Amino acid sequence: MDWDHLRVFLAVARRGQILAAAQALGLNHATVARRLNALEEALGEPLFERRPSGSTLTEAGERLLAVAERVETEILGIAEDTRARGASLSGTVRVGAPDGLGTYFLAAELGRLQEEHPGLIVELVPLPRTFSLSKREADLAITLDPPAEGRLVVSRLTDYTLGVYAASSYLRQHGVPESEEALADHVVVTGVEDYAYASSLNYAGHLARFAGRQFRCAGVAGQMEAVRAGVGIGILHDFVARDTEGLERILPEVNFRRAYHLLSHPDTGSLARIALIRAFLAHRFREERMRFAP
Repeated sequence: MDWDHLRVFLAVARRGQILAAAQALGLNHATVARRLNALEEALGEPLFERRPSGSTLTEAGERLLAVAERVETEILGIAEDTRARGASLSGTVRVGAPDGLGTYFLAAELGRLQEEHPGLIVELVPLPRTFSLSKREADLAITLDPPAEGRLVVSRLTDYTLGVYAASSYLRQHGVPESEEALADHVVVTGVEDYAYASSLNYAGHLARFAGRQFRCAGVAGQMEAVRAGVGIGILHDFVARDTEGLERILPEVNFRRAYHLLSHPDTGSLARIALIRAFLAHRFREERMRFAP
């Protein structure tokens, strides 16, 4: 079976559109369609239901997807082993993570790791969203909720805590609320419910029940900066807010505990560059456990 045809098949399966796959592969639309047709002809059955809105895998396509991903992993492994024999570790690893963790912890940590491996390219994607490892949107992903199903390798990295914070400047101007009910006289910074991609983010509306007014921001980094700027009172990650100048912890009875989980695909776990970053993250979170959950 022609690897080029399988490579095209994987691109269409992951992106759901022939045009998007062609752009990702650097090929024209006709070439992708021709290779896909050749693969379907060789197998004797259609792999996609092709509609104007996109291409959806058939049952045969689903079966081939698992095989094609294993082939892809073997080819990547051979290429990586060849590089490793003649040079230092190299290649690209994409790490998906919640935006707060990515911005305030992983960016510095993974940046330092890359300094030790000049041939390694780390792509950190700290966005408020989930990632599909099977579609290769990320090689490793850190999530709040472990998946209930799916063929993934999952490990618990660490618990972390959250508390209620406000800027000193805000408290001087508006006073310190002594209870949640007193928030009726204050602005509360919360998340945007429509963008809460994990059930573990259900703390976002806790203070909103009592708030006089609300300022909503979908990202953790945005909420952090809004509170720091004196916009209002919000629930923030302790590992970030605790050491941020100008922020004060208030309402100590209101606190939350959550956990970060590391996900990887079993077919890529043996690739040296991915195994390196997985081990590095497990080690650093172990070392910093008291920072996340004192």
